[in-house]
Amino acid sequence: MNKCCETSLIGRDLSRFDPMAIDQLDATARLEGMGKVVGLPDLHAGNGIAVGAAFWSPDRIWPHLVGSDIGCGMALWETSLPVRKFRVSQVDRRLQGLDDPWGGAMEAALSAAGLPANLASPSLGTIGGGNHFVEFQRIEDVLDTDRFAALNVKADRVWMMVHSGSRGLGQAILNEQLARTGKSGLMASEPEAKAYLLEHDQAVAWAVLNRRIIAQRFMDAIGVSGSGILDIVHNSVTPYDSGWLHRKGAAPADCGLVVIPGSRGDFSYLVEPVPDFAHKSLVSLAHGAGRKWSRNDAHARLSRRYKAADLQRTKLASHVICEDRRLIFEEAPEAYKDIAGIIADLEAAGLIRAIARLRPLLSYKTRRHD
Repeated sequence: MNKCCETSLIGRDLSRFDPMAIDQLDATARLEGMGKVVGLPDLHAGNGIAVGAAFWSPDRIWPHLVGSDIGCGMALWETSLPVRKFRVSQVDRRLQGLDDPWGGAMEAALSAAGLPANLASPSLGTIGGGNHFVEFQRIEDVLDTDRFAALNVKADRVWMMVHSGSRGLGQAILNEQLARTGKSGLMASEPEAKAYLLEHDQAVAWAVLNRRIIAQRFMDAIGVSGSGILDIVHNSVTPYDSGWLHRKGAAPADCGLVVIPGSRGDFSYLVEPVPDFAHKSLVSLAHGAGRKWSRNDAHARLSRRYKAADLQRTKLASHVICEDRRLIFEEAPEAYKDIAGIIADLEAAGLIRAIARLRPLLSYKTRRHD
């Protein structure tokens, strides 16, 4: 690692980190003006930039470290549906047309979110591809009974997690920025950086709105109501410690409760950051299990062993809706690390208190055929 930049890895066994991800993290640490870099337990190699990491600079902003899906994150909802009334086959039948454009009052929704009308898009209210999803869940275990009780939520309700971002908006912002300035860092005091931050903040707000609309569409489809528990952003740049904190696939440890999902065939965890130790990780946490295999590797390995239909049911007996035959292999549970190990790493570092563990019931990716 670059000795000019403070770097650290959060994990009990550092030998388990992917060497390619470490190389990418090291390359980022060598950027001129970089002050501190942290690799989180879910660290894995990305498209030139390690995912599952946080980067801090006293005076510079790098749009490419945030990436193309600005504002991507997780929302967690408690629905009004009792678990005892959840029927996978019934829910499956009702989840129709949700890849199609949202038919709601788009300009009014944008205005209510403080966004201009020119950000209207057919993508608003849709999940998108890649690792994005909506998942219905139930509480498997309450791990901290006092803290769970204080949240005033119900353990016998179906919960819903929404993972999506700013769709094509973030990609367009990054592409335009790279065309103007490349991957050079922007001095935060310069007009170019301020212009990027304005667009960035709009993309974050758009992504939050997108998750809210997605959640409402899914609840409407199955005839239930719900209340939002949290919404957190994984890809962003924000002011921190008199400088600028970039998160690339990292959950915030300074915004309240956090949900950390496993793969679609594994548990997810509702956790609370421990403020006393947040500085160790640049007030950031793992955002999920983290990939073990690349998308191409996952497809190559698993398509020889399974049929697509085999992956529609997981080891936890949950159901998967994914009619994209390539995506169902790329996003298979085997392609991801063990979420229990990730949580244990965060607990060992003193970064979180686990509140509850959630079991998947049904994961929705897409009904669009390839």
